[in-house]
Amino acid sequence: MAAAVPRHGPLSRAIALVQDTVELHAITVAVYEASCEHYRLAGSSSGYFSIDPDGSGPLDPIQVYCNITGNKVWTVVRHNSSNPVRVQGSSLQKPHVEWFNYSSSSDQLKALLSLSEHCEQRISYHCRKSRLFNPWDGTPLSWWVDRRGEKRTYWGGFQPGVQQCSCGLEESCADMNYFCNCDADRVSWENDTGVLSYKEHLPVREIVIGDTYRLGSEAMYVVGPLQCSGDKSLWNAVSFYQAASYLQFASLQAELSLDVSFFFKTASPSGVFLENIGLHDFIRVELSSPTAVTFSFNVGDGPVVLTVKSPVPLNDRQWHWVRAERNVKEACLQVDQLPLRIIETPPDGHLRLQLGNQLFVGGTATRQRGFLGCIRAFNMNGVNFDLEERAKVTPGVSSGCAGHCSSSAGLCHNRGKCVEKSSGYMCDCTNSAYGGPSCTEEVSMSFERGASVTYIFQEPFSVIQNRSAAVLSVPSQYSKSRDNMALSFQTTQSPAMLLTVNTLSQQYVAVILARNGSLQIWYQLHKEKRPDVFSPILSSLADGRLHRVHIQREGKDVFVQVDRENKKYTLSFDAKFNSMKSLTLGKVTGRDLMDDEVAHAGSKGFVGCFSSVQFNHVAPLKAALLNRGSSLVSIRGNLLESNCGALADLSTSVSRLDHGEEVGKDNKHHEDASQPDSAVIGGVVTAAVFSTVCVLAVMLRFLYQHRQAQRTASLQEKEHQRSLEAAYRAEFHLHKSMRDSMQEYYI
Repeated sequence: MAAAVPRHGPLSRAIALVQDTVELHAITVAVYEASCEHYRLAGSSSGYFSIDPDGSGPLDPIQVYCNITGNKVWTVVRHNSSNPVRVQGSSLQKPHVEWFNYSSSSDQLKALLSLSEHCEQRISYHCRKSRLFNPWDGTPLSWWVDRRGEKRTYWGGFQPGVQQCSCGLEESCADMNYFCNCDADRVSWENDTGVLSYKEHLPVREIVIGDTYRLGSEAMYVVGPLQCSGDKSLWNAVSFYQAASYLQFASLQAELSLDVSFFFKTASPSGVFLENIGLHDFIRVELSSPTAVTFSFNVGDGPVVLTVKSPVPLNDRQWHWVRAERNVKEACLQVDQLPLRIIETPPDGHLRLQLGNQLFVGGTATRQRGFLGCIRAFNMNGVNFDLEERAKVTPGVSSGCAGHCSSSAGLCHNRGKCVEKSSGYMCDCTNSAYGGPSCTEEVSMSFERGASVTYIFQEPFSVIQNRSAAVLSVPSQYSKSRDNMALSFQTTQSPAMLLTVNTLSQQYVAVILARNGSLQIWYQLHKEKRPDVFSPILSSLADGRLHRVHIQREGKDVFVQVDRENKKYTLSFDAKFNSMKSLTLGKVTGRDLMDDEVAHAGSKGFVGCFSSVQFNHVAPLKAALLNRGSSLVSIRGNLLESNCGALADLSTSVSRLDHGEEVGKDNKHHEDASQPDSAVIGGVVTAAVFSTVCVLAVMLRFLYQHRQAQRTASLQEKEHQRSLEAAYRAEFHLHKSMRDSMQEYYI
């Protein structure tokens, strides 16, 4: 047995290396977020995403739709039969049976259900002389089957095992002698609609209909998608408000590998997040200073210390993410998106970490330098620790973490980040295409002929620092084959260049209006192959109206929404955008590597209005407004702050005025051509023309004042946004020293 081999002998190391070769394959860094809640916190808006509910476990990621609203985030998993199904001629001997195939396996769905705080599925049964239960003996005539293959006879809104419908619970059935509307057996259409929310039975795998065989009998049913909300691991949080307090768990089983991650926020300058010690070995993760997190351990070769230093304070009462990993090859530490720190294991060093006693979270065995603040989403080797449950029996620790920016607070919108302050909160709209106190106010600019905005990408700081290192970090948004872009535009010009992004490796994506005004999306992911071209809208969008375009790419899948139309396309192959170079709105010059049609649209540029433009984390219009003169943004031609909706109204009014002028000219021409004996008519016409000119003058003055008022309001909005961002920077860099004995709740 391995335990009988001397710990430090060469034979023990050989055995360990063989075991490690097997075990290392199971240690995988999760590339995708665990839930839609993570994407919301990262600033994403609604769309299709891949989530990985079991983290670094063996299951593949699931592709879901994240419906991200102000107050709720729903993870939506669709199946193969979302349309209403009409049923006739079915009986218990020959029932109608429908199987539901979901876009995920049973194990993947089980992981999602287990992770989620709440899941539900709506089922609607419309009936005409089609009963759900036999009124004489209660025998089910129709039922559904849960994920384990068990027959279920409750129809929403009721606890499992009770043969009733929602109206029975609410005492609102069409006939109070029955517990379901359909059991009244009426010739008129009735329905029993409810929500199934018992997670152990979801999702619905099959539905069986057995009472539509009688004369005039028929039914129609709709089974909605599986919808889940909340993330039990993400918001399992505790607050440490006494320096000597801590949570105790069983000692780590981490001889060969350890992978721990968590979020924290604090105002304290230091504190121990976790510690586990043995006779000689130990492992510890701590906030060693206001700007540094340290991961230290000893496996018998002496202490090893990895430290990540932050350019800004980490004790700023905001959430920060920490991940530490150690295996037989190396150890690494990452904090937020700062450079990853890696150290390799000595080739002749000890491999097994031998710990005893207990794992301390939020404190140490010596009860010194305890942590004051909040810790949440504590995960170790793929296991989510239930901190809240343990806090219920621990003095000095409370469940949850109070604050305005909680998991359910929809305070900041459109990728805005909620920032806690000592009194209240503020919305950081830096990564949002919108502005204003809640990141809901549009940022728009009107482009004249030849105008353009070019945003120059900067390489991620971690890439610059680790250019020669063997990086094992969680991939950043630059390394994933994932794009998210959105823009609103209004123009009457075609062809036109809306948006293009290019890389140093001759890749590009371009969104253009073709010669006929139709929208085209070009993806050039490999310089040796032809680009993929999609045309989601064949009609002309150069119609002077405001149009909204949202494009997402997940690997080969491209999801496009134009106004209210949704379409999905598949790329010929998957490739990442490598070494992002620049993003341009409007006129593009000197792009010989682009295809002819794209280059032609780029040379024509764009004349009209852009609003709320976003590409991943970049909002180029806001960058142009807030960073004039910066090397990050290049502006050419005439650009004016604007509002597309107001401009649309103004354009309509001006077109009417132009039409009125043409009518006046026609009347004048008619007057000059009239006979001398039509002098009276001519005088009337002249008076009419004079009156029209007066009215036009008044209207033009009104429009001029309206336009000036708009520009004044836009300038005020801009100044307000700058003051908010200045306040955020001041708040972010502010650090107040704390007394060592300070004890308080943290928000």
